[in-house]
Amino acid sequence: MRTRSGHAKLVLTYAILCLLTFASLYPALWIVLSSFKAGNSLYSDTFIPREVTLVHYEDLFEKTMYLRWFLNTFKVAACSTVIGTFMLLIASYAISRFRFAGRKTTLKAFLVLQMFPGFMAMIAIFVMLNAIGLLNSHLALILVYSSGSVIANVFVAKGFFDTIPRSLEDAARIDGASHMKVFLALIVPLSKPMLTYASLMIFNGAFVDFIFADLILRTEEQRTLAVGLYRMVSQRNSTEFTLFASGAVLVAVPVTLLFLFLQRYLVEGLTAGATKG
Repeated sequence: MRTRSGHAKLVLTYAILCLLTFASLYPALWIVLSSFKAGNSLYSDTFIPREVTLVHYEDLFEKTMYLRWFLNTFKVAACSTVIGTFMLLIASYAISRFRFAGRKTTLKAFLVLQMFPGFMAMIAIFVMLNAIGLLNSHLALILVYSSGSVIANVFVAKGFFDTIPRSLEDAARIDGASHMKVFLALIVPLSKPMLTYASLMIFNGAFVDFIFADLILRTEEQRTLAVGLYRMVSQRNSTEFTLFASGAVLVAVPVTLLFLFLQRYLVEGLTAGATKG
């Protein structure tokens, strides 16, 4: 009876996993196939297109500012990743290794801020950016994305630093290394898995964000991919869905490749930072 019950549970588990996998992959597969379909409607009586065409990808670069939007998005995401990772590195290391007045209060503040969705602060941020003249600029996006990344990832980074033995730093200081030398030559190399995870999360968040970018960016030349693709469909009375699908496919390519190439570091950084907190 136990063997039959175990087999039944195993079959049920695999059935649920297959169902969840299908539910997750079906929308993405539908978008990919729709981007190769002739016409401009996403609706089709067949799942696989009867006629395959690349005209939508050609129109994407010839009739829209897709390349400009892509460069804008990449610039914002790359700068946000560099600045955000640096800020996260020094902030989490300081919280993990040093004891200073307000340390616990800072951690509590980060924890409370994580409980609230980011869009709740958008009106306040909009007013601040308008006051300093940064509306419709990529700098505004970079500042918000990079600073917000510290709040979102500080506990994972701190947990990772907590796993690094202090004896390594003590041994380096006995050999005459300064705090900066220990940080750059010892801590940073050991933090490669965590930094890879954090950088990938920051890059992905900045690359696909729509709500805040749509609030800040006003002109077509400054738009990012998410905003540009949405405006492209809305301005054309929602008739270019297959063109939108081809753009969505190309948006997913860079992020997917990054996840595939950095998967090992991604798992190591996430699990190491989760052991302590």
